[in-house]
Amino acid sequence: MSSSDIFFGEVLGTAVLVLLGCGVVAGNVLRKSKSFDAGWVAITFGWGIGVLSGFYVSTQLSGAHLNPAVTLGLAIDTGEWGDVPTYVAGEMTGALLGAVLVWLAYYGHFQAHLEHHKVVGGSRTPGPKAFDAAAETEERREPSRQEPGPVLGVFATAPEIRNSVQNVTTEIIGTAVLIFLVLGIGLNDGLTMSGTGGLMVALVVVGIGLSLGGPTGYAINPARDLGPRIVHALLPLPNKGGSDWGYAWVPVVGPLVGAAIAAGIHNLLF
Repeated sequence: MSSSDIFFGEVLGTAVLVLLGCGVVAGNVLRKSKSFDAGWVAITFGWGIGVLSGFYVSTQLSGAHLNPAVTLGLAIDTGEWGDVPTYVAGEMTGALLGAVLVWLAYYGHFQAHLEHHKVVGGSRTPGPKAFDAAAETEERREPSRQEPGPVLGVFATAPEIRNSVQNVTTEIIGTAVLIFLVLGIGLNDGLTMSGTGGLMVALVVVGIGLSLGGPTGYAINPARDLGPRIVHALLPLPNKGGSDWGYAWVPVVGPLVGAAIAAGIHNLLF
């Protein structure tokens, strides 16, 4: 594979992954959407299908890493580091592109949703006509309590219980499960060549979401979280809230540590 194949393959695959993954969250969160409040199961399957789709559109070009944690795990396991920067550059570019496409697809819904809600103390409250003086006073008195806006979750993850040690540990465990499976499939040429491996990875992503996604929203992919978070920070939307940069390191560091641990163990065993 040439460097250009790797880069454009990862851009394409990761963009599809983020478009479908963040798209299912947008449909769940934005009130004017027909899939509003579809639930966590819908979200996990949406992300799984995003992984599967990204895999099939990019695997012949780049091998479909779609995730810097996967790239790191494979590099540790194989000792091949030369293409790592190209993979990561493609993955980050694709994640940014995918997030922008979600914004375009749901543009009117974002506008309708955000124009009628303000962020106060982390909660979504009715728009300007019902924005009472008591809430406004509280917002001025305790600005430190401001939390991410109601649409940040479309783009990036956030914990249900904010505890850095627990949150990082959850991301490490979830990503380690993913990397063990990816490396295990790599040992089976039949699965790799048939494409069944992509389906298995997609299903395990669904499983990780159902079993381990509750605490943090299961980033398990630094590009999937950081790229869309950057897009959220740049979007010209009203009342969108902050991008929660104080938490942004967790879905980057946790998956990378989990990948390194899983790849190290796999290398020792196999």
